[in-house]
Amino acid sequence: MLDVQSVNVSAVTAPVQANVLGRAQATQKPPKPEKNSMKFNAQRIDVNKMTQYLQGITRQTTMRKCARSVRLALQAAGARFQSHPVAAADWGSTLTQIGYRKINLAFDRPQKGDIYIIDRTASNRYGHIAAYSGQAWVSDFKQRSHAVYKNQNVKYEYYRLAF
Repeated sequence: MLDVQSVNVSAVTAPVQANVLGRAQATQKPPKPEKNSMKFNAQRIDVNKMTQYLQGITRQTTMRKCARSVRLALQAAGARFQSHPVAAADWGSTLTQIGYRKINLAFDRPQKGDIYIIDRTASNRYGHIAAYSGQAWVSDFKQRSHAVYKNQNVKYEYYRLAF
């Protein structure tokens, strides 16, 4: 037979601690992101940091590393990639994954952080990619204009951060 003893339940359980929010705390809004930065997929891309990186590129000729330079500029701005393409021509979907959107060509009115891609050609099998620093188009060198190929029939794609 079991020996039943009375148990004081309040001595066995711990007291419950309630968190009470004041009215002011309950209605606080989360902080707004900084101007010129964009949060996408838990990433914040800071266009000012990106363009600072681009303005540090002063070479006058290419080393054929345009995709690497633009990737490093994006990473300096806060973009994170699990994987990324090697060829410049393949960067379109990666850009849209980090918060860019494809727009109509806007070479006459570029904005800081804009990126364009030139598709592959017979003589340029990797294509080309460049970003606008606010002063110039920059890839792995400071370009004179967006038109870096002599072939005028190249296919361009133009991307802008979706603020």
